[in-house]
Amino acid sequence: MVKVNLSGCSSFVSQAAYDAISTDALAAFDTLMGGNGAGNDFLGWKTLPSQVPDSLIAEFEAIRDDWKFKGIDLVVVIGIGGSYLGARCAIEALSHSFASLMGGKKDAPAVVFAGNSLSEEYLAELMDLVAGRNTACIVISKSGTTTEPAVAFRVVKQAIEQRYADAAERIIAITDAKKGALKTLATQEGYKTFVVPDNVGGRFSVLTPVGLLPILLAGFDVRRMLEGAREMQLALQDRSMENPAVKYAAMRNLLYKEYGKTIEILVSYNPKFQYLGEWWKQLYGESEGKDGKGIFPASVNFTTDLHSMGQFIQDGNRILFETVVNVENSNREVTIGLDSQNLDQLNYLAGRRVEHCNAMAMLGTKLAHIDGGVPQIEVSVERIDAFNLGGLFYFFEFACGVSAYLLGVNPFNQPGVEAYKKNMFALLGKPGYEEQGAVLRERLG
Repeated sequence: MVKVNLSGCSSFVSQAAYDAISTDALAAFDTLMGGNGAGNDFLGWKTLPSQVPDSLIAEFEAIRDDWKFKGIDLVVVIGIGGSYLGARCAIEALSHSFASLMGGKKDAPAVVFAGNSLSEEYLAELMDLVAGRNTACIVISKSGTTTEPAVAFRVVKQAIEQRYADAAERIIAITDAKKGALKTLATQEGYKTFVVPDNVGGRFSVLTPVGLLPILLAGFDVRRMLEGAREMQLALQDRSMENPAVKYAAMRNLLYKEYGKTIEILVSYNPKFQYLGEWWKQLYGESEGKDGKGIFPASVNFTTDLHSMGQFIQDGNRILFETVVNVENSNREVTIGLDSQNLDQLNYLAGRRVEHCNAMAMLGTKLAHIDGGVPQIEVSVERIDAFNLGGLFYFFEFACGVSAYLLGVNPFNQPGVEAYKKNMFALLGKPGYEEQGAVLRERLG
């Protein structure tokens, strides 16, 4: 169960202001729950935890077993934005930190990601890896024409086709149910396909085949992840200010609207959550950054970034607040030993667990940053595992819907992402963009 603690904001906001925005937050909750707000045709994610059939997970397991029988030890997942960030977040969080140096997870292929940039060097180095491994591919795109994943898929697909007689059995497409270039290709080539639901946007898709299949193939328990999400789905039905998602949405909007806090920093004290920050940034940035509104989402990893970004957070422009994701219990234990010389002067910590030091660093930082003018929201989970990660995914998604409606924007569209694409197509010489290309080249000299 995700818990939200607002005590780190109490010295910054008045009770009257919080009470006032609470009324609006509950109205935004009603809008989300009632399904009568802007973008209400993209609310399929709300019921995903309780609607993913076990038969679908069984299909994923059959693929896992078949690919294991073929000796496949590398799976390339091709997608961008919501088509890869959720899966990567989960795999990074649940994996051993040094899995790649220890031969990977037992009985599971290495899962790597492509199609999330146009870096030629990255793609070339990926192909070096593909050349030496027994490879399969998952390509994720509703249309099949998004440039970054389409370029990567063309390269990876050709490599698989050149090496393997059973190439079509090594490619899975997660795409639209009925239309699009990828769906057409999958039908022609006989790829196994899974559907990106029409009513689930990419950044809300981690609990669809988009996220679940790669996570399962990487060796992790997606059934437990769905259980955690289901528990959170039930908990967030509560129409009150005790609802953790409503509390979070209300406070972040209050800090933004009334106290000028225009930047939110998601903080973790565990490096396994680095990609939680990346996933969260897309979720909130793409959902709320529109109509000239929105809190800018950033992320840091402490204590590491206390030695780089810590100075700005402590003493810089007072336009930010922190949301700290607190992991209450570590899955491993390391105890600090006694040293007879004590040259590092750490014997006062002898017998203590390293996680105790981490917890005290978190509390000390909280007090220092509050004293420095930085409000802090705390979001707590029991530990990093599939169950709690599922709950955390659903918590942030639900809170995002409430928060965006409270802000007064459509949480589920992204009109601003098309501008760069049109310019890129024009500069690349895509048919139909010739006139725009000429104008842009003139502007660029």
